[in-house]
Amino acid sequence: MNKRQWADKLKTMLREEDVKVDEPLSLHTATKMGGCADLFVTPRTEAETQEVVRFAYRNEIPLLLLGNGSNMVVRDGGVRGIVLNLGNLDDIRVDGGHVYAESGADIIAVSRAAAAAGLAGFEFACGIPGSVGGAMVMNAGAYGGEIKDIILRCTVLTREGERLVLSKDDLDLGYRTSIIARNGYYVLSAEFELEEGAQEEIDAKVADLTHQRESKQPLEYPSAGSVFKRPPGYFAGKLIQDSGMQGKGYGGAEVSTKHAGFIVNKNGATATDYIRTIEMVKAEVKKNFGVDLELEVKIVGEEG
Repeated sequence: MNKRQWADKLKTMLREEDVKVDEPLSLHTATKMGGCADLFVTPRTEAETQEVVRFAYRNEIPLLLLGNGSNMVVRDGGVRGIVLNLGNLDDIRVDGGHVYAESGADIIAVSRAAAAAGLAGFEFACGIPGSVGGAMVMNAGAYGGEIKDIILRCTVLTREGERLVLSKDDLDLGYRTSIIARNGYYVLSAEFELEEGAQEEIDAKVADLTHQRESKQPLEYPSAGSVFKRPPGYFAGKLIQDSGMQGKGYGGAEVSTKHAGFIVNKNGATATDYIRTIEMVKAEVKKNFGVDLELEVKIVGEEG
């Protein structure tokens, strides 16, 4: 089958408007870059999501899960096969000390819902760009907190479309990694366990962390977020800054002058510009400090 035939089959499972052919991924990534997806599919329920995953597996169609595109660089040649977006699965519920959220919900929105309910422990995520699914995959963290501190369980689909409920121990969460990433699972939802806190203290912490993020990060330009993982014993941003990389880049991509750990799309950058800038930064840091920077962002797709 070709992509048009795949699309026709998928439209029998989903609404017609939820299956798009040759969709520009620049419309769906935080960097505002990237080529087209053969198929861009947006199911509305967990059952529909399971059907899509099973369809792709049975027909040996490549399947890429794209959250809100905040931690991903899509190459200019786009993505072959199916790009699965779960933005329609964005339900958030609070029940006592538990917060339930579907994969497509913004992690910031979940953090705010917890704070509004007087629950403490999720404040660290009040400024993390990304979806619940993406946060689970990489054990997202900031300001001394991370997902593994508060997660109770997570529901996923395997590559074959089998539904699994994984406990905190099952998830094997580490620094920017999880069993979800290693096994290629697709997150459907997560449940977090929090404690009641003093509302004034929660609100003050959220306000402080929000201010820190807005004052230190280059939110005025599209970017993939923090590009590199923290090297043992170092801070990636400091190494990049001390290498004199700020303000440098290729094409419309530039190492942020506000925070060296970010590469921004300052002026119509292509993914090729962005990736060349990443490689330049890695080479300079290696030359100056002997440190191999490891990517936190994921680079996918084909060359343009």
